[in-house]
Amino acid sequence: MKNTARCHTSDIVPWLHTHEFVTVDSGNERRIIIVAVVTAVTMAVEITAGFIFGSMALLADGWHMGTHMAALGISVFAYRYARHHARDLRFTFGTGKVGVLGGFASAVVLAVVAFIMAAESGQRFFKMPVIYFDQAIIVAAAGLLVNLLSAVLLRSGSAHGHIAGADHGHVHDHNLRAAYFHVLADALTSVLAIIALALAKVLGYLWLDPLMGLVGSALIVRWSYGLLRDTGHILVDAAVEQNLLKCMREAIESGNTDRVCDLHVWNVGPSNYAAIVSVVSDHPKPIEHYKALLAGVKGLSHISVEVNECRAGMLAPGHVAIL
Repeated sequence: MKNTARCHTSDIVPWLHTHEFVTVDSGNERRIIIVAVVTAVTMAVEITAGFIFGSMALLADGWHMGTHMAALGISVFAYRYARHHARDLRFTFGTGKVGVLGGFASAVVLAVVAFIMAAESGQRFFKMPVIYFDQAIIVAAAGLLVNLLSAVLLRSGSAHGHIAGADHGHVHDHNLRAAYFHVLADALTSVLAIIALALAKVLGYLWLDPLMGLVGSALIVRWSYGLLRDTGHILVDAAVEQNLLKCMREAIESGNTDRVCDLHVWNVGPSNYAAIVSVVSDHPKPIEHYKALLAGVKGLSHISVEVNECRAGMLAPGHVAIL
């Protein structure tokens, strides 16, 4: 007679699972590549025009477009790396955080751009070049149009419409969000350049040109900080939202005497979570029962459950009896 007592050790396929929690959106990747090419062309035109026509606002726009090119390159690299290594076992929980890392790196580039803009703008207060207003305004307007079209293209790449909201939006793709912020920063500096050049031409206030550079750098720093904060929390496995933890506790504890004694939840991707749950129960049930209770928690991709039977006189692990 065949011994079936150990069948689970010879065939563990039913217990295996994948860690491909996050699917790389090839459409978003293509959008960023298109924006990167358009940005490169616009950057070259604005930097050349800035030197020729003497506008700091125009030069600032072109220079930080160059660094945005690097950031967009980081975004494309992150998409491709995550896709090519999706099944690489060296990544314990898959490559979901690669895009988050790309967003963090882009945020650093964004901050560097802002400080370079601020430094150069400050120097222009003391040494103002000759500015050819009409030509500079035309180039800045063309740059603004390109940036707005790029922003619309990237915004359409949000699968759930959450890319907007520079401060509090729930963005599922931090890589796409980083690219979107870079394009917005370009558009912002184009707007400020046009305003500064127009006012300087009409009123003769040449100091408005470098002033707008400082204003633009301050706003870009603010965007960079928000992106660094959001991506940084995910990269260091900071605590997730309390509402998610509350939802998980209620799913297990509702209507019975079971209690969650230990709960760890962290991001394995922008909107995907892994969890380790320890339950204390008077009448323990199979592990599958507790996993089924958590099946409705949105974004919960990987669950490890430990069940402890509560017996009279039993001490919790780590506690010492005082006699």
